[in-house]
Amino acid sequence: MEAANQRVVYIHYTLTNDGGEVLDSSRGGEPLAFLYGAGNIIPGLEKALGGKTAGEQLQVRVEAGEAYGERDERMVQEVPRSAFQGVDQIEPGMAFNAQSNQGPVRVVVTAVSEATVTVDGNHPLAGQALNFDVEVTEVRAATEEEMTHGHVHGPGGHQH
Repeated sequence: MEAANQRVVYIHYTLTNDGGEVLDSSRGGEPLAFLYGAGNIIPGLEKALGGKTAGEQLQVRVEAGEAYGERDERMVQEVPRSAFQGVDQIEPGMAFNAQSNQGPVRVVVTAVSEATVTVDGNHPLAGQALNFDVEVTEVRAATEEEMTHGHVHGPGGHQH
């Protein structure tokens, strides 16, 4: 069975940046399971997996625009320290959930002064090309419930 819409695809992968640094890997654990066509993984990787079958291995380079997008400097903002009420110690690297006009967004503190805190709402991998070493381990038909919910249930997927 081929990876296609309304199918569950299981993959083992190792993700590296252009410097060869391993950023994430499923190897040594359970394979990643996702519902093909439901937007559960980055678009560039999903496109590369289309038509693949169990046992196939591939190396995929996904440019930033097909991964987590280009960096958007408008997502870097200085906000008043008073916006962090109830937080005594604010340090670079801390992450918070903030409300934006597009809904909740995860921001990371990049700088702190006496009066302001600089936060970055870009995904940590925005602006980077990503390199995947992938093995397709299984492809199966999605259940009605998985298609309705838009994600995989059971091992390697979402548990309700």
